[in-house]
Amino acid sequence: MSLLTNVMDHSLDDGYAEAAARKKAAGDGGLPKTLRARLGLALGLVLAALVVTVGAAQARVAAPVVAKEREELIDRIDRETETADRLEESVDRLRDDVGARQREALKQSGDSGQADLVGILSGAVEVHGPGVKLVVNDAKEAGTGGGDGNPRETSGFSDTGRVRDRDMQRVVNGLWESGAEAVSINGQRLTALSAIRAAGDAILVDNKPLVPPYTVLAVGDGKRLSTRFQDSADGLYLHALEENYGIRTAISVEDDLRLPAAPSVIVRTAEPRTEKGTS
Repeated sequence: MSLLTNVMDHSLDDGYAEAAARKKAAGDGGLPKTLRARLGLALGLVLAALVVTVGAAQARVAAPVVAKEREELIDRIDRETETADRLEESVDRLRDDVGARQREALKQSGDSGQADLVGILSGAVEVHGPGVKLVVNDAKEAGTGGGDGNPRETSGFSDTGRVRDRDMQRVVNGLWESGAEAVSINGQRLTALSAIRAAGDAILVDNKPLVPPYTVLAVGDGKRLSTRFQDSADGLYLHALEENYGIRTAISVEDDLRLPAAPSVIVRTAEPRTEKGTS
């Protein structure tokens, strides 16, 4: 009990008590008591209030300037957007004009049957007829991940289930190989010069971005085309994507499909190289 009584009577160590007594005697403890200390504290409070006041005033003065700059930036964006829209419309008109002139040139080539065949194969003219409609879509749980490089070799693709550009390349090549006479993706007519590429997660056809679902129309012998494609290596590849990654596909035979002409057909010719003789 003597130990407990000692602890209760001497809760503060003697050394701490002596130090507190010395500070009190020297005037260092508690609030500042000298006039200089009081003036210093008051000056600090005044300076702090002054800084806050000046900052608020500057913010109030700068607010209209920032708002004006923001409005000017928005106006500039609107003007540039309108200019870009006008240029795009001009490009579309010129492209349509070039396509019309190409089709007219094909009609005036002499042999109408040959001209029609060339127009169909080159994609320069609109076509319609029986064929196959194939819809390819991302998996229901598709996300935006997948990692860099080859997403099929990462764990992320199983979580995304996104259709890739090489998938559409195989689909289109498989349809051509199965007997398709004309092919389009989401209304974009494909030609021998068309390119299917990727930009990030987007699929580009001739540098035009497409969004899923991807509707592929192929003109040809409908039933035969459908059977041959589904039995081909590319058709089995598409079926494997559906089974393993949840990519959704639907194929149907159609009585009449209408495909637009290609926006532009670049004419390229090759000429034999002539070797100059040496003397």
